[in-house]
Amino acid sequence: MKKGVVSVLSALAGAAVGAGALGYQKTKLHDQDFKVIKKNEAILKMFNQWLIVKQEGKSIAAYLKENNFNKIAIYGMSYAGERLLDDLKGTDIEVAYAVDQNADRMFAEVEMITKEEIAHQQEVDAVIVTAIYFFDDIEEELSEMIDCPIVSLEDILYEL
Repeated sequence: MKKGVVSVLSALAGAAVGAGALGYQKTKLHDQDFKVIKKNEAILKMFNQWLIVKQEGKSIAAYLKENNFNKIAIYGMSYAGERLLDDLKGTDIEVAYAVDQNADRMFAEVEMITKEEIAHQQEVDAVIVTAIYFFDDIEEELSEMIDCPIVSLEDILYEL
């Protein structure tokens, strides 16, 4: 009889632990999914603002020139970084290099480096961060490595 009770209690305890672990895992996955959704929403809103700026005849290059950011670096070479590089072609703004955590696996029309290499690069007037969702963390980390303004592409677009 005792063995039967112990077996039932063990089974119930195992089920409870299993259910708790499953619930924790689902919550963790939900949190990760939510972060991805928020990141994508921020990027979508930024691209929408960029289109509005273009439709109004304004340009990022003019903004950079007005702020004496003639030689810049781009941080983040995913979609927004690529579009920014394309947008600045044929302007007076020089893109000295681009920074990305996957620099060794990427191709761009400018020199690609990792953030660890940024302190050894030529000086720029500003670093434009296209990874807007992570801007605060990136700005904090870069400000310890370089001595120039670190600006969010999102902020530029909303200031135009």
